[in-house]
Amino acid sequence: MSAKASFQPQVFGAEMRRQFDACYPEQARVLDHNMVSHELLTLDALARLGEVLPEKSIEYNPGDLPVGIKPEHVPSNGMTIGDTIRMIDRSASWAVLKNIEQMPEYEELLRSLLGEIRPILEAKTGKMLKPQGFIFVSSPDAVTPYHFDPEHNILLQLRGEKWMTTFPAGDARFAADEIHEGYHLGGHRNLVWREGFEAEGSRHHLTPGKAIFVPVMAPHHVKVGGESSISLSITWRSDWSFEEADARAFNGWLRKRGVTPRAPGRFPARNKAKALAWRVLRKLGMIG
Repeated sequence: MSAKASFQPQVFGAEMRRQFDACYPEQARVLDHNMVSHELLTLDALARLGEVLPEKSIEYNPGDLPVGIKPEHVPSNGMTIGDTIRMIDRSASWAVLKNIEQMPEYEELLRSLLGEIRPILEAKTGKMLKPQGFIFVSSPDAVTPYHFDPEHNILLQLRGEKWMTTFPAGDARFAADEIHEGYHLGGHRNLVWREGFEAEGSRHHLTPGKAIFVPVMAPHHVKVGGESSISLSITWRSDWSFEEADARAFNGWLRKRGVTPRAPGRFPARNKAKALAWRVLRKLGMIG
């Protein structure tokens, strides 16, 4: 199977790149894309991908979860990853295939897509680092619980529809500083949900041909519509995102020692001093 033969040039057209330039890196925004189909992204192809990826690179569970759920309370769906994907229309499940760039043809697809927007993002946040791809396959009405992620992220909707509700990144009302710090010290990405949050979020409708940019550590949750869904998430890190992450980890280290630290600044503020301090502690083996 060759990605090169079927890849569609300019998946991100001029208008999308204008939209992206206007919102990157701090504002969630719905964008347009031109990828309507791809031979690497059919259900059969994704089932085969799930069967060959390392176990640590697949995650799947029942899709009828509440928006707020602790990781340890998420049950198994009792199926294999291949069967979960092939029968996604009726398996009542949610699955994610992580780090698809481990497979050469998917790495080529990822790099082609990111190459179209690389000049825009590198002009603002520096060199594009650690490009990664994730594919989400979801049954009708499946829910992805409230969480955040450490990467800059564009999610392309390819099949079905979903609603993503986003909240401002760095706002302690929606994810307390201690939760950020815990995550960067090895905690889980799922967040504590409170019903009052919903009215303050921004709800985005995604259909095939639409994408959404999600800023680093912006809390969000997702609900799939009445048909099964396939979404492709292309992500990258930057010097800025690594500095923010390391500053959060350093703050967590300080808090354990009785200090109440100031939260890192959001873009365009830099967090070099705290990031450097954390990297020195890590190098010296003093992070316990």
